[in-house]
Amino acid sequence: MRFKILRSDRGGANPRYESFEIRLTPGMSVLEALFAIQDEHDDSLAFRYSCRGAVCGSCAMSINREPRLACRTQVADISNARSLGLTQFKGLTREKPWDKNMEVLIEPLPNLPVERDLIVDMTRFFVAYKKIRPWLDEDEDRKSLSTMMPEEVSKVEKYANCILCAACFGACPVCEKDSAYVGPAALSWSYRFFDDVRETKRSEKLRIAGEKDGVPGCEFIYNCVKVCPKNVAPALAIRNLKNQLDSKI
Repeated sequence: MRFKILRSDRGGANPRYESFEIRLTPGMSVLEALFAIQDEHDDSLAFRYSCRGAVCGSCAMSINREPRLACRTQVADISNARSLGLTQFKGLTREKPWDKNMEVLIEPLPNLPVERDLIVDMTRFFVAYKKIRPWLDEDEDRKSLSTMMPEEVSKVEKYANCILCAACFGACPVCEKDSAYVGPAALSWSYRFFDDVRETKRSEKLRIAGEKDGVPGCEFIYNCVKVCPKNVAPALAIRNLKNQLDSKI
């Protein structure tokens, strides 16, 4: 199997595509294929990973022009995989075509600056995440609110499954054209805490989410829903926040 990888030097300089032929093994993931390329062809290939089990989110990258987790994507399934049907934008399409039948195209996650090869600078993503106050503002004097009923947990559990991989951020056309937009993951986490019964500053959470760079920026294109490896459905969280904001008008 041939892997075509977008390489670059420090700071994303000198971008170019390089191809590597590797021997597939049963159950090989894209992440394992990248290890094989390091071991057998070029040990300078740079990419980010940690848990190897779709928990940490570190290995998100563009695989055949779709943001995915490399550790979760099976090489054998790529050619037959059903397209996610993403709305296209410049960051996903770039300019270089590839042979979908003979190659696997690997590129860094869109919408974030490239540090080198497949590693992107996540600063913008986490600055946006921090902006929405992703924590519980619980009143320490109200000890009765320290526990939740199962039905209350189920309301926010879906959004708490986000692993901050930034696949949704990389798939979002708005994140490409609006550098101030906080993105789907941040807003999903905003709703996770807003809808928590223990939250004592819901109005403040909603105010922050309703700022210009938050909910109003979303165009509900739903790329974020299609690429999320944990089925978080960020657009649903954003829609719920929008409904809350509209009810305040």
